[in-house]
Amino acid sequence: MRTEDLVAIDVHTHAELPCHAPYDDYGEEFDHAKIKYFQSGKLPTIAETIALYREQKIGLVMFAVDSEFEMGRRRIPNEEVAEAAAANSDMMLAFASIDPHKGKMGIREMRRLLSDFKVAGFKFHPTCQGFYPNDKMAYPMYEVIAEHKLPAVFHSGHSGMGSGMRGGGGLRLKYSNPMHLDDVAADFPDMKIIIAHPSWPWQDEALSVCLHKPNVYIDLSGWSPKYFAPQLVQYANTLLKHKMLFGTDFPLLTPDRWLADFQQAGFRPEVHKLILKENAVRLLFTPALESKPPGPGKDAPQPSASEPRREK
Repeated sequence: MRTEDLVAIDVHTHAELPCHAPYDDYGEEFDHAKIKYFQSGKLPTIAETIALYREQKIGLVMFAVDSEFEMGRRRIPNEEVAEAAAANSDMMLAFASIDPHKGKMGIREMRRLLSDFKVAGFKFHPTCQGFYPNDKMAYPMYEVIAEHKLPAVFHSGHSGMGSGMRGGGGLRLKYSNPMHLDDVAADFPDMKIIIAHPSWPWQDEALSVCLHKPNVYIDLSGWSPKYFAPQLVQYANTLLKHKMLFGTDFPLLTPDRWLADFQQAGFRPEVHKLILKENAVRLLFTPALESKPPGPGKDAPQPSASEPRREK
């Protein structure tokens, strides 16, 4: 990725339609519910997404979500995303998604994607994959990621998937409490962890884990910045300014919408370049042992009378 030519790096975009594999319409009601929840338009192809980001000079990380075990939907092949990234390597990286329930076959796929396709990280969605991130079932996969000192992004908080459907489509929000990632960050300090999204209703848990564990970051995708909780903006301006990442959740939120709202959301001018690009460059292109963010120094936010003081 030629980062010097980019105005920003979006670390959270989705591949929604396959390029070569046949479209799987099983569970299509989840797509309808998701579009209704986010009030988004038609789903773009991978090529259409890349063209949009290239036009805006924004780099992107793209992935699909392997939810075959929990939802029964055929995934978009990781190879399709990786091949698109290889063809657009000046502005795109591919993360792979492999359901932890796939066990040793999943490990084999991980190693093949790393050696043959040079994927740059991995994506997990605890709610759509039906597992707690700190379930030891997933640990063999984390061992591979830590071995290669790569990042892994985990969905957190509420999910638009299943929202409004009868029984939420059978999906369970409990899996996506970011506090479950505290165990993972402690057990795999060489794996860089990205907590995806403002983690409502567990925003404070996400901030605590990110503050406590040097290998944990937060991406700001999935919400317009004008709806961010005040404490998220507060910590992005201060203690966690080196650990916040620009992300949209495209196509559910477009980069122009996110960036316009970001300008009005109370972020200090001096943190804009960090959030939009510099933090992502350090995370994605610096070995784990060298990527520890700078200390907070004098920027520690002062708690108000209604806020608990930070414990030592």
